[in-house]
Amino acid sequence: MSSSNPKITKIDGLMFRKMIICGANALVLQKERINSLNVFPVPDGDTGTNMSLTAIAAAREVEKMDTADIFAVSKAAASGALRGGRGNSGVIFSQLFRGFSKALEGLTEVGTKQIAAAMEQASKTAYKAVMRPQEGTILTVGRHMAEIAQKYAKATDDVQIFAREILAQGHDILKKTPDMLPVLKQAGVVDSGGDGLMVFLGGAMEGVNAVDPQINAESAANNKSGEDYSALAAINPEDITFGYCTEFFIHTKNFGEPAEDEFKVYLETIGDSVAVVTDDEIVKIHVHTDNPGTVMEYAMSHGMLSAIKIDNMRIQHHEASSFAPSMPAEPRKNIGVVAISSGDGFKEMFLGLGADCIIEGGQTMNPSAEDIAKGIASVNADNIIVLPNNKNIVLAAEQSVYLCEGQNVQIIPTKTMPQGIAVLMNYLPEEGLDDNLEDMKGALGDVTTGQVTIAVRDSELDGQSIAQGHYIGILEGKIVCTNASLEMTAKGLIDIMMTSHCDIITIFTGAEATDEQTTAIEGYISRKYVDCEVTMAFGGQAVYNYIFSAE
Repeated sequence: MSSSNPKITKIDGLMFRKMIICGANALVLQKERINSLNVFPVPDGDTGTNMSLTAIAAAREVEKMDTADIFAVSKAAASGALRGGRGNSGVIFSQLFRGFSKALEGLTEVGTKQIAAAMEQASKTAYKAVMRPQEGTILTVGRHMAEIAQKYAKATDDVQIFAREILAQGHDILKKTPDMLPVLKQAGVVDSGGDGLMVFLGGAMEGVNAVDPQINAESAANNKSGEDYSALAAINPEDITFGYCTEFFIHTKNFGEPAEDEFKVYLETIGDSVAVVTDDEIVKIHVHTDNPGTVMEYAMSHGMLSAIKIDNMRIQHHEASSFAPSMPAEPRKNIGVVAISSGDGFKEMFLGLGADCIIEGGQTMNPSAEDIAKGIASVNADNIIVLPNNKNIVLAAEQSVYLCEGQNVQIIPTKTMPQGIAVLMNYLPEEGLDDNLEDMKGALGDVTTGQVTIAVRDSELDGQSIAQGHYIGILEGKIVCTNASLEMTAKGLIDIMMTSHCDIITIFTGAEATDEQTTAIEGYISRKYVDCEVTMAFGGQAVYNYIFSAE
């Protein structure tokens, strides 16, 4: 922003596009430094990483645009930020994008007064997204700059002078955040989210005079210079009230403001760090809780879930704190759980229900006994429960026991992932081993599992004539139907499963399932079996387009 640059009084969509790209690049370059500031309440996926991912997602949306309409560009950026962001800081950051865009509706270009109004709306939208806003965070920095913007918008129409003054005031309030949050003062750092916002805005203003900037998402992927995790030592793991950072999307067409408020109130009863934000037909949920499974079950009453992400923050804190040798090791647990799983969605569900270690099974779900033994050895517990979750892995799991000298390992012979989930829902870490084994084994028969996949060759099996390339329906390991149509196969399998009455059917969508197919299958079940509740979850599994769980 040198004085040699011409005066700029208006920003249009083309310039705004450059600003977002440059702001995102600036965040990527400094993400590790911002990560090192993150101390409240624990490393939540790392603020610098979360904010840079959010900004890059917004930048990718606008990169492909070529319009002078600033509202169109801002709307695309807001949508990208919501869908691509992660973590509490990412959710709040995306809401600043969203509020800013809402204020630009109907405008093709903006001056200082419109920018000031948009900053005010951005701040209000971000505050609304958080159930209990905390001062001394990115929210405070954003609100303070919005207030200053109102003053300077009346004093100048020069966008660059206007921005320079606002950024200076933003840095001033950022320096004061340790006085607002004791944990920041204890660690000797400023708020990481507020710092990230200032980095983005500083980069965005450099974009005003940039020439055709390109997204440089990997420019600092391995840059560790200046990394300092000493601030993590200031946090006691016992201060983590709720252990799992849980976030996901709900796909729904009927989620108005009353539902949004009701969801926030519910989440507040079982967790903290609550954020619920909506964008057209998608809702993003973020909460810290000890019961991720309960949250997802509640959410499924509103629509289908996707992009499920659950982080164990106590483990995350322990791992990140290896950079700070003074942190004590986590105490040894009485019981730990190892689960074999395929698919990102299933993995996060198992973690959310209390599993300590997930062994990736791959497409064929066949880890070796040694692989399972290594997973068992990684869990810091006196007693280990192993869930094979596939009939072809039970023997390998039993064999792994002989490789784990000195550890008490118990195998519960779960044969499918839905069966593993049902079993794990009966796991109570605070109870003793014997009680848990009894309750968990008692749940083995509560679930019937159906699977839909494609035949890789012609065959005659289970009384079925199967053609290569046709779909097959598998019920409890037995092929019960086949058809050239995936939907017809799924419907046939459901009909066979429903010959035994069930109250709930859960549809776990695979990596290759489409929304159109899923909607058709869900509609079929809802229309034909009106007394049966249909729930949906993203499994992300390979090979099986759909896995059905009937209870």
